[in-house]
Amino acid sequence: MLGARRVERLEEVASGLSGARALPLDVADAASVEAFCSAVDECRVLVNNAGGALGLERIAEADESHWRQMWESNVMGTMRVTRALLSKLVASGDGVVVNIGSVAAFERYVGGAGYHAAKAAERAFTDVLRMELLGEPVRVSEIDPGMVETEFSLVRFGGDAERAGAVYAGVEPLLADDIAQCVVFVVTRPSHVDIDEMVVRPRDQARVHMVHRRSERSS
Repeated sequence: MLGARRVERLEEVASGLSGARALPLDVADAASVEAFCSAVDECRVLVNNAGGALGLERIAEADESHWRQMWESNVMGTMRVTRALLSKLVASGDGVVVNIGSVAAFERYVGGAGYHAAKAAERAFTDVLRMELLGEPVRVSEIDPGMVETEFSLVRFGGDAERAGAVYAGVEPLLADDIAQCVVFVVTRPSHVDIDEMVVRPRDQARVHMVHRRSERSS
């Protein structure tokens, strides 16, 4: 079962997967989460990938609407979906929860307080979930990507393609497929093996604020 707000994109993915279904899901909307999860009969693997950042305002100019949206998608959304499917994960006898976090949960930069706060909270949620499920047949993992070239920056900067493109200028970043392969690795380990945390960065990034840039973008 695949869920996201932009169902048309999911349908393209689902068309290449045997038995896959694409349904609308807005994790910031409790009713949407309830409708989606009620359509899930069985669940062995849950990947919480919703999130994102908005803006780069300093705390003195913090946009409360941005902070609320980031909290709703990164934290509340993860909680809602996990809570709704938890009994089915346990019932599967070998469940796996994978939360896609970020290096921003533990590395800071000026202007990122809202996103840092949300990702740090999601990280705490994941850790507590693992403790609460001790003794149950469910593993809990967190994958923390560094720089990944997706629509992340485009959304953060309100559709400003030039500003978003500058984030990746001169760098060979990770791609979404790189993270997808990490998810596959985590969920295909033997049932007694729990990958608690996986930090994944491009070679050109040592820390969230330390990036090697070339004069021309690598091909």
